[in-house]
Amino acid sequence: MRCRVLLTLSLLLGIAAEAFATEPATKAEAHAALKKSVGFFRDQVSVEGGYLYRYAADLSLREGEGKASAQTAWVQPPGTPAVGDALLAAHERTGESYLREAALAAARALVKGQLQSGGWDYRIEFAPDQRARYAYRVGGGTGSKLRNVTTLDDNNTQAAVRFLMHVDRALEQKDQSIHEAVTYALEKLLAAQYPNGAWPQRFSAPPDPADFPVIKANYPPTWPRTFPSADYTSYYTLNDNTLADMIATMFEAAEIYGDTRFAAAARRGGDFLLLAQMPEPQPAWAQQYNAQMQPAWARKFEPPSVTGGESQGAIKILLEVYRQTGDKKYLAPIPRAIDYLKKSQFDGDQLARFYELQTNQPLFFTRKYELVYTKDDLPTHYGFIIRSGIPKLRADYEKLLATDPAKLRPKPKRPSYEASNTQAQACRQLIDALDARGAWVEAGSLEDADPDGIVKQVIDTRTFIKNIDTLSRFIAGSK
Repeated sequence: MRCRVLLTLSLLLGIAAEAFATEPATKAEAHAALKKSVGFFRDQVSVEGGYLYRYAADLSLREGEGKASAQTAWVQPPGTPAVGDALLAAHERTGESYLREAALAAARALVKGQLQSGGWDYRIEFAPDQRARYAYRVGGGTGSKLRNVTTLDDNNTQAAVRFLMHVDRALEQKDQSIHEAVTYALEKLLAAQYPNGAWPQRFSAPPDPADFPVIKANYPPTWPRTFPSADYTSYYTLNDNTLADMIATMFEAAEIYGDTRFAAAARRGGDFLLLAQMPEPQPAWAQQYNAQMQPAWARKFEPPSVTGGESQGAIKILLEVYRQTGDKKYLAPIPRAIDYLKKSQFDGDQLARFYELQTNQPLFFTRKYELVYTKDDLPTHYGFIIRSGIPKLRADYEKLLATDPAKLRPKPKRPSYEASNTQAQACRQLIDALDARGAWVEAGSLEDADPDGIVKQVIDTRTFIKNIDTLSRFIAGSK
């Protein structure tokens, strides 16, 4: 009997200890963890308010998409704009002034990285000797050979502009340097749009309209089967969501500033897709087009072709432009494109990234970058085979087609948050994972900054963004 009592008591104590170990977080603890983590990230990790992707746990090494110095910040997400937006959202949920100040510091870092061409390079250099190489509007170098290329690839400049617009709205346009940087960027982006509505991948000056006639997509008579090392930065670009990000930026600018020019530019982006849909037998889209509106080479593994990936992206863009405008001309190309993509599937729901022009045979590359029809020797750094999203695209199209045009754009609702026990438990794990400095350290490596693989633990910007989002949502729900 005594043994049973002791065993029962032991079990109860064990259960109690386990419950204590997983005690849900309180609002006060979440506040403290949020402040500690943001303080560490701003004071110890950032450079003048700017951020990279990953850092060695001891901050001795750091990288964006490439190796970076302690005086370098990154623009492409999850760099500075992504961190800034997360900080601003956390401020709006909690009202904490330190979050607002950290978001403003990120915005001012971007102001210091804005180029005379209007947008941003991937990186922002703060060391004086490095800044002298760039045509920064604030503290840049002098001369005719400065780096002055605005990059729209990978949501780079678009992310910076949208974050600065969010800050400008929050400040009611009262910060002159931030408002002026946004205005300057938007004007340059308008000027960079081609007559047919597309944008380039990169630019340093507006295009000459005479060099870019407005014509429909067409097949080239012939095209080289080996990589020609062409400069593709001026091509009409869908790759890496360049066009989608530009259109979204323009629609948001129209909403924030009430300027119809931005909405008109977004519509022209949709008009480009109407022109860019290839004729039969492949009524879909290419990754990029030259000035003759023909699919063209970009990188050595991106041949002239009709694409399974970007074509699905083009359909998503057209659906969004229709949501914003209610103009059914943007829906018209979709049924043909969906039918074509469905017929092009193989192995169930797989699509090739590239389909040969006119023959529609899937194209692949070997690890030596030879263009072939077989898929048994693919490079591993790129998605040559992708999953088809055709069923969802078709469902989204049919849903929009049946929706009352007056209800396409419902009025935005004020966000609401709940502090559930699940959220409290998740916050407990985040709080317990913070080290004494206020850092979330995790297993990982630095691909570019540490090629020898010495670093085994890292601080990842994406983790920081995710965790402060979780904490601030819990705090907002606990009010």
